Amino acid sequence: MRVEPLPGAPAATIDTDGERLLAVADYHAGIEAGLRYEGVELQSAAADRRERLLECLHRARADRLVVVGDLGHAIGDPFDDERSELETLFAALDVPVTLVKGNHDGGLEPVLSELDADIEVTPGHGTRIGAVGFAHGHTWPAPDVLEADVVCVGHEHPVVRLEDSVGGAQKERAWLRGSLLTAPFSEQFDQTVEDAPDIVVFPAFNDRSGGTWVNVDGQTFLAPFLPEGLADAEAFLLDGTRLGAYQRV
Repeated sequence: MRVEPLPGAPAATIDTDGERLLAVADYHAGIEAGLRYEGVELQSAAADRRERLLECLHRARADRLVVVGDLGHAIGDPFDDERSELETLFAALDVPVTLVKGNHDGGLEPVLSELDADIEVTPGHGTRIGAVGFAHGHTWPAPDVLEADVVCVGHEHPVVRLEDSVGGAQKERAWLRGSLLTAPFSEQFDQTVEDAPDIVVFPAFNDRSGGTWVNVDGQTFLAPFLPEGLADAEAFLLDGTRLGAYQRV
C-alpha cells in the first residue's frame, strides 16, 4: 500500500482493499459563485476542473474516486451553479465515489441523493478503506482512522513560496508527507494512541481556492492537529520535486 501522487497533478493513486483508488481533496465545485458573492468576478472553470479530474481517473485506471472533503464550495445550501456543476460531473463519472465530508459539504447530501450516481458519504471525522485512513482535516480524525498505516487529509491547501536569486517569488501547490505524533491525539481523545500513522496532506485540486503558506513565518495551519501533531514533514511540488522539510523551503 502506497500513496503515489500522479506526476503533475494534485491527485494520488492508492492500491488498498483490492481496489485502485484515485484520491483528490478540495474540489470546491461552484467556487466562482462563492467568489462572485464576495465581489470577485471570474468565468467558471467547471469544465476545466471536470476534464482534469476525468483525465486523472483515466491515467490512474482507478476503480474508485475518493474525495477527501470539500467536493462543493458553499458551506450551506449549494448555489445553483454548484448544483449544475455537480450534476454534470457525476453524469461524466463511470466509477463509484466516496466523499469524506468536509466543512464545505454540509448541504450536499440532499443534492447528491437526487443524482443517479454511486456515491457514499462518510462522516467528517473520517473513514478507512483497507490500510488507508481518510479525513478532511477540519476536525480531529476518529481514533479508528488513526489505526491505519497512513492517513490522507485535505483542508489545508498547502502552498509554498519559492523565491529566485533576484527576489522574485511565486506560489506553488505542494504535498506534505511525514509522520504524526501520538501525544496530541492521546490528549484529545483521553486515551492512549499508539503507533501513529504517516500522514499525507493533499494540495487542493481547485487552483482557485487559496492555501496555507507552509513556509512563510506568521502563517497558521487550519487543521486543529497541525502542525503540533507532525513529527516531521517534507514538501513536494506537483511535479515530484522534493523540497525537504517544509519549514526550511
